[in-house]
Amino acid sequence: MAFNNIREFIAALEGSGDLVRVGEQVDWELEAGAVTRRSYETGGPAVLFENIKDYPRGYRILGGSLGSYRRVAVAMGLDPNTPVPDIHSEYEQREQHPIKPVVVGTGPCKENVVVWEDIDLHRFPAPMIHDGDGGRYLGTWDVVITRDPDTGWTNWGMYRFMINTPRTLTGDPSIVSHLGMVFTQKYIPQERAMPMALVIGADPLTSMVATAGYGIGVDEADMAGALRREPVELVKCETSDLMVPAHAEIVIEGDILPSAIAPEGPFGEYPGYRTEKARTGVVCQVKAITYRTDPIITMISLGVPVDDSSVAAALTAGISMKRRLLRHDIPVTN
Repeated sequence: MAFNNIREFIAALEGSGDLVRVGEQVDWELEAGAVTRRSYETGGPAVLFENIKDYPRGYRILGGSLGSYRRVAVAMGLDPNTPVPDIHSEYEQREQHPIKPVVVGTGPCKENVVVWEDIDLHRFPAPMIHDGDGGRYLGTWDVVITRDPDTGWTNWGMYRFMINTPRTLTGDPSIVSHLGMVFTQKYIPQERAMPMALVIGADPLTSMVATAGYGIGVDEADMAGALRREPVELVKCETSDLMVPAHAEIVIEGDILPSAIAPEGPFGEYPGYRTEKARTGVVCQVKAITYRTDPIITMISLGVPVDDSSVAAALTAGISMKRRLLRHDIPVTN
């Protein structure tokens, strides 16, 4: 049985010994990121920070939710001690059987709705993750949902988004990413804003799917259903026709503006360094925020592997590369 939400997954990780709760006050500025980074480096568990400086009790940050193969195994409903090759094999087999999502009328992500003048992105404890980062990042371990206006294809990807102002985010989607290509080829030429939903705290396998490099036209919602072996429940956004996971913790709805730019970054990356200086990024004008009561921000504190990003890449990119090699009759040994 799949986890419907990140809270069920947290309980399972706690039961398997793969999560620790931190009840002492932790600062959103650098401390939460540093503790999470140290846990990766020492082979430690996922970390749930339950007492964030400047924020009410109940507002939490979860670091490293899929930062080990044990946690991936738990997410897939396998024994935590499942050998890594067996996890790869199970993942690959499940991907062969996509399951369409189901649309529901409402869901937990609609427990609180904030629109227009009441929007303030700082109501959430977005962390300053690394010393020297350009700002506080709400979106690191997230799902960013956009749509091709011509074909109707909906893409789920994982892109970082930083708070720019209380009502705007800046992001840095690569021009060769699916979001970047659709935005530059189909929205900018027509001077149209691109509807976007930034989903934080989805169930673990939905987040995993957002990291994968599926081809153009493949609906990640179907692939999430494949990995879960159950359909993802989706609910309509408040301000657009985009559909989002109904059990997510936070959904930030907005428009990526066709003619606006703002500074984005720098941000600590996977080599363990900031690979670039601040750059100009796209601007998302936030139009609505929906969220669960006592919301949880899912966070990745990127650095030298192993962490969520490298574990996900080893699965998703590794399986993709294997398939390409086999298509060219190049043998692969697991």
